[in-house]
Amino acid sequence: MIESVALPAPVQALLLVGVILVQAVALYAGYGVLERVATPLIDTITDTR
Repeated sequence: MIESVALPAPVQALLLVGVILVQAVALYAGYGVLERVATPLIDTITDTR
């Protein structure tokens, strides 16, 4: 873990916002990849011709 207790409050707040932003971008990219992979797979499974 990163020790941020000794840092001033504004720096701690910016660090927290940065971590949350990185998580949001990672989730957005991950769901985008998952959608690209899963959509053709689901279409193949549900295609009952």
